[in-house]
Amino acid sequence: MRRIGLIGGMSWESTAEYYRLLNTLVAQRLGGLHSADLLLASVDFAVVEQMQSQGRWDDAAALLVREARVLEAGGADFLVLCTNTMHKLADRVQAAVGIDLLHLADATAEAVVASGVRRVGLLGTRFTMEQDFYTDRLRGHGLDVVVPGADDRRLVDTVIYDELCRGVVREQSRREYERVVAALVDEGCGAVVLGCAEIELLLDPSERPAGAPLFATTRLHCEAAVDRALAP
Repeated sequence: MRRIGLIGGMSWESTAEYYRLLNTLVAQRLGGLHSADLLLASVDFAVVEQMQSQGRWDDAAALLVREARVLEAGGADFLVLCTNTMHKLADRVQAAVGIDLLHLADATAEAVVASGVRRVGLLGTRFTMEQDFYTDRLRGHGLDVVVPGADDRRLVDTVIYDELCRGVVREQSRREYERVVAALVDEGCGAVVLGCAEIELLLDPSERPAGAPLFATTRLHCEAAVDRALAP
């Protein structure tokens, strides 16, 4: 089994789900008492969020690169960055280490394409929805990507940072997210990508709000990581 290096803590709520899913998937595939071989570097999200809000992306990149090198030195065979938003810096992290970084957007796009969907909605932080580092990566796989309107983007982002990253799950916010999903479906989206791990605390993909499949990026990322870890 290859050793997975996790860069987490952004937020720890979503990183805990990564840890749970990776171990669950390995146990399901190998049986018995098997669990994942992994290392975890968990950063202080308050520091990272301040860097995000102040546009200090160089500082954020330096922090992630430092943690990636620690994991590489600890014997990680490849890296998993446990956050959608910080994939803005994925190429800089990859360039700084000698092991692969398994890109979350690639794992997600491959699953969407395999489903036959070509026009997809995207929910996430304002950075993920409004900047091109994530949407362009999806479009590079041939997908047509649609994001919510400005007011709904603001709502989605606020719920992530003010509620979900703090472990707060509110029924009113769930209803608002379902409304945003329905609006994306009305724009012709055949599915919606939950482009922030914390959203999976709020929306259950099995419920298919507005009849649209929801692509849970955390699970897809973990499945791709376990595929890599257990490959011959």
